Amino acid sequence: MSTEPELETILLGPVLADRECGGCVACCTVLTVDTPEFKKPAGTPCAHLVPGGCGIHETRPPICRTWFCAWRRIASLPDEARPDRSGLLVSLNFVREPRNCFEGVSINVRKLAGSDAIESGMARIVLDSLCDRLVPVWFSDGSEKMLMHPDGDVARLVISGDPAPAHLRDEVAAWREHYGVFSTEG
Repeated sequence: MSTEPELETILLGPVLADRECGGCVACCTVLTVDTPEFKKPAGTPCAHLVPGGCGIHETRPPICRTWFCAWRRIASLPDEARPDRSGLLVSLNFVREPRNCFEGVSINVRKLAGSDAIESGMARIVLDSLCDRLVPVWFSDGSEKMLMHPDGDVARLVISGDPAPAHLRDEVAAWREHYGVFSTEG
């Protein structure tokens, strides 16, 4: 079975050499970290975060050395999509006990507190660049988490196993085949 860092590379691509975090430290506050070496709840600034970045950058834990947001990996995301510029943090999400096939491994777009990413159109730009592959995409605005890709009709058919109408048959079959846990239509 692939490890989480390997899955990130398979699904999102390798870290792009021409993209740097710069002054962005969104992940240092937004994300939950729960590893043997380091723990931090979501929405809480890291204890090592200081003005200008990480206070222990040279000796930071392995999770901080190996984790990269999707902006660092997906070339189709514009430069303006860097989390501190866009107000959106895009990452691969791993849910240990998913409620359905779209939650286990998915792309999660999180709107950062105080962000105008929806009003400015940046959320649409980012979502449009992510919803072109067989990877579920979720959007969270801080109060609600919504499945953005595949669309609702396709998702319902994939989960239910019901036969798809002709206009959705190929898309539903592709999702079912990709996830391998759903029988294909006969």
